[in-house]
Amino acid sequence: MIVPRTSRAEIMSKLRKKMDQRIPIFIASAGSGLVASLLEKAGADCINTFSGARLRANGMGTMAMMWPILDSNKQTLDYTREDIMPAIKGDSFICACLNANDPLKDMRMVLQQCKDMGVYSASNIGPSISYVDKDSEIFKVLTKSGITLDNEIAMLKLAKEMDMVSVGLGFDEEDSLRIVSGAQPDLFCFHAGTTKGGLKGYDSGETIEQTATRSEEVYKELRKISPDVILIAHGAALENPVDAQYILNNTSCDGIWTGSSTERIPIERAVLSTAKEFADLRFPNS
Repeated sequence: MIVPRTSRAEIMSKLRKKMDQRIPIFIASAGSGLVASLLEKAGADCINTFSGARLRANGMGTMAMMWPILDSNKQTLDYTREDIMPAIKGDSFICACLNANDPLKDMRMVLQQCKDMGVYSASNIGPSISYVDKDSEIFKVLTKSGITLDNEIAMLKLAKEMDMVSVGLGFDEEDSLRIVSGAQPDLFCFHAGTTKGGLKGYDSGETIEQTATRSEEVYKELRKISPDVILIAHGAALENPVDAQYILNNTSCDGIWTGSSTERIPIERAVLSTAKEFADLRFPNS
């Protein structure tokens, strides 16, 4: 197996070409090689790997990655190298979502490992402190212990210095502004919240109209800081292609990032439906 290689210049050229043609950029998560190969075949520009996607592939919710049940960076590096990279042909580029707050790893070495396996893009969501509500006690405890957004910003800056495509992500306007201002990422995704739908989704009750409105409020502020940043939409009520089209119609984003929407939910539906048909079979005359 020879894993295809790319470069920052090639990736950015492809993305800018799509933007010039007014074609939405499509990013999607994969927790297995099978999903990655299908996403690439479907036309995904970027396939991202992270511990949450790997856990989703095992039937857990994405946010299970917030618990100390695995070494997030090791999990991401291992399955990206062993499952994802051998499954792709090179039409999609891979973005590794890393835990920049890992006290046991030098992020320069982690990023170099990514490049060595053919991954030329990195993001700060594996997981990010931005997932945690700022008014919570756990947020105060985590930041006091040194788990901060500053470390994530530093990692994104380092990724660009190492000639990688940096993909920032934040859950609220404050973090979004800090990341784009401090790291100047190539792409930025406003994460509107955990995706609803399926067996493990979380439905906050927000409508797609509300998700679009919240996202656009952030995009307008980010454009003031970095007019050239590529803005991506993700999460909350953005569950299916109809929702995604609404986002494209009603915000100034440049593309869509799917997680559960093109991974967990379709697998749940297809496997359950097909397996049920087999389970319902009966012998003749019984």
